[in-house]
Amino acid sequence: MKTQTITRKSYLSDLTDAMWDFIKSFIPSAKSNIKIGGRPEKYAKREIVNAILYVVSSGCRYSDIPHDLPPGDITWTYFNRWSRNGTWKHINASLRKFVRLCCGRRQDPSVGIINSQSIKGTDIAMESGYDAGKKIKGRKRHLLTDTEGLLLDVQVHSAGIQDRDGAKILLTHARETLGSIKKIFADGGYAGKLIAWVQKKFDIALEIVKRNELHKFVVLPIRWIIERTNAWVSKARRLAKDYEKKTLNQESMIYVRMIQLMLKWV
Repeated sequence: MKTQTITRKSYLSDLTDAMWDFIKSFIPSAKSNIKIGGRPEKYAKREIVNAILYVVSSGCRYSDIPHDLPPGDITWTYFNRWSRNGTWKHINASLRKFVRLCCGRRQDPSVGIINSQSIKGTDIAMESGYDAGKKIKGRKRHLLTDTEGLLLDVQVHSAGIQDRDGAKILLTHARETLGSIKKIFADGGYAGKLIAWVQKKFDIALEIVKRNELHKFVVLPIRWIIERTNAWVSKARRLAKDYEKKTLNQESMIYVRMIQLMLKWV
């Protein structure tokens, strides 16, 4: 059976031709020979990506995906597969470099920003905890961005893990991305022994941006950038709350959201 080309009315979350041309080379192709495993594709990869983007934007369950898009079980299978093989992370990295060049920056940043966001989870979450400071039971999203607010790396873990410990998990995972980074900005929750640990482990300066006045809203230098990124992520309905069972899939949802935003530059 040949790959289907579906003619339908478009959704706001659909890829344009230019967007698809940019990312299609990153999407793994199907096995061409049935004898070595696998069957011919029934649904076009572009439509599967459109279905995933629809879930992220609308917040619907996979079973509630409209009937003119690939079925929920197919969509979930591909999303999960591309989460495990790093497809979303690779697309994000390529788009980030492209957008940075469009903004007149070098493709690899020299400054990073780190921050966490605690968010409520569901009862299916495999790793969950309680953030006593924010009074939230769920998970914590730990983001590392550049000074444009573009995602360098993300780690999702129990909300019960302190920011300083979560930062160690994130930065250790982002080791390859840190090659060009000379300084990382963070808030007061990362002060203390972490500064010396980052310097010794990665030869990177960790600078703490502190508040001037307690209980007063002030837009803080540098830190507002990653807070804006947190807002970008949370505006996607699927990411307003953590609905994922595995932390890997929540991380991938965040990558997909950032990919969706950066594709507007294409």
